[in-house]
Amino acid sequence: RVQALPGFLAQASHPLRTQGLGEDARRVHAKKNDQTSHHEFHAMSPVRQGDPARALMIRGSPVTGTLEAFARPCLALAMHTHALVLFSGGQDSATALAWALDRYDRVETIGFDYGQRHKVELTARLNVLAAIKARFPAWAPKMGEDHLLDAGILGQISETSLTRDTAIEMESSGLPNTFVPGRNLLFLTLAAALAYRRGLQVIVTGVCETDFSGYPDCRDDTMKAMQVALSLGMDRKLLIETPLMWIDKAQTWQLAHDLGQQADSAQGGQALVDLIVEHTHTCYLGDRTQRHDWGYGCGQCPACQLRAAGFARFQKS
Repeated sequence: RVQALPGFLAQASHPLRTQGLGEDARRVHAKKNDQTSHHEFHAMSPVRQGDPARALMIRGSPVTGTLEAFARPCLALAMHTHALVLFSGGQDSATALAWALDRYDRVETIGFDYGQRHKVELTARLNVLAAIKARFPAWAPKMGEDHLLDAGILGQISETSLTRDTAIEMESSGLPNTFVPGRNLLFLTLAAALAYRRGLQVIVTGVCETDFSGYPDCRDDTMKAMQVALSLGMDRKLLIETPLMWIDKAQTWQLAHDLGQQADSAQGGQALVDLIVEHTHTCYLGDRTQRHDWGYGCGQCPACQLRAAGFARFQKS
């Protein structure tokens, strides 16, 4: 049955073209209120370390074990070796970049100018890239081209506090007015188009649905749906990786530390944490005048509060 895996993956790159797998996948996602089905695996799902392979079927027989042990060797066979990281210059995307550099042979980065209020992040991202190359020579050869795309149309059609000079507040929908509708959907689509041209098989994004503001385009279900749609629409086996999806901000700081230490055993962990503190930008208001122990920012906006609280918990752990 193990010999069937490469063929299974080749078919599963288009899950709805194979009747049995497509029906299984639809049944999994139809059970919205079933907690276990949320973590069930089908071939188009991003792989998460330690996730139980409850729904993985090979020729009708269930496979037990973990996705890390079972699925990652298969993905290697699928030649997922080059990655494109959605890199804004913030804490989460910097950690996602380090995660990708730890795993892939070549890593390129992509950022977007969409008329954001905190445009200072576009400068911060360049500083982060330069600092990583300088401090972590093991990663430097893996770092490929950086791309900055003009997504100004998003700012033109958005009435949000991230694209307008308005106060940050909650809306009747239950979401903060920092939510930019369609932002991550557009970013992933543009990233996939670039990845297609550049021959990159993996898209890495730092979205999560633990410590977050409730944005629907950061959720795991959205990422899975986008992976399926982009793979089908481009006829390529694109993999969307979300290494931060199930961890909170304190764990994100810890992950950065662990990745830095793996890259450089001579205090690399603390060096990467310090780099993220000093050079990344998270504040929605674009404030780089106030320095805190967790980095620069106003200290009051939702992004600053999440980052500060996570850093405090990380320091205590």
